[in-house]
Amino acid sequence: MDLLLEAFREAWRLLTSGDDDAYAIALRTALITGSSTLVATLIGVPAGLTIALAQFPGQRTLVTLANAGTGVPPVVAGLVVAMLLWRSGPLGQLGLIYTPGAIVIAQALIATPIIMAVTSASVMSLSPDLKFQVRAMGANDVQYLWLIAREARLPLAVAIMAGFGAVISEVGASMMVGGNLSGETRMLTTAAVLEVSRGRFGAGLAFGLILVALVIIVSVALTAVQHRSRRQ
Repeated sequence: MDLLLEAFREAWRLLTSGDDDAYAIALRTALITGSSTLVATLIGVPAGLTIALAQFPGQRTLVTLANAGTGVPPVVAGLVVAMLLWRSGPLGQLGLIYTPGAIVIAQALIATPIIMAVTSASVMSLSPDLKFQVRAMGANDVQYLWLIAREARLPLAVAIMAGFGAVISEVGASMMVGGNLSGETRMLTTAAVLEVSRGRFGAGLAFGLILVALVIIVSVALTAVQHRSRRQ
């Protein structure tokens, strides 16, 4: 019990003292996870729409792969990216290993199948009559995709939130490709792991609380968007 109380006291001290390091890590976490979620969204949403709406050989296989991708352990994604970006790897000349860019790539690899799978499932659940009506209006392919995406905008917000939740909570891939370097690639999750390994539970708890607050802020923002879309 004493350890727990001491951890809360130290966490409160760090949070209320405006610790520059803690808030710099929080800002870095927001930028990296926001970037990786954006990349995953730009890839996953169009891919999910295509899988759900297009008719082509292997469509079911792609749906299966997307669904399977939602369960891939983050460390596997980190391992793949690390081997590609390693100095002796195929993309080693880019010099991205142990940089924020490497973390964005690994996290995007984690989030993309999740966003793709939720998007395709959401669009497939729409009424077939709706799809026929949109086509009957004379919409071209781009307009068709846009109108269908608009109808499925609430589930798409859930897909994006699911992708964001997956990347902001993962640790293994970020440490593997980012190296947890102070002032460069250290994030809230990796910082918390490091502090706990040092026995500094208060600092670890502070990072954890900031992480939870960041997730809540994003969740509130997306929920507001959902309610606004529902009223429309």
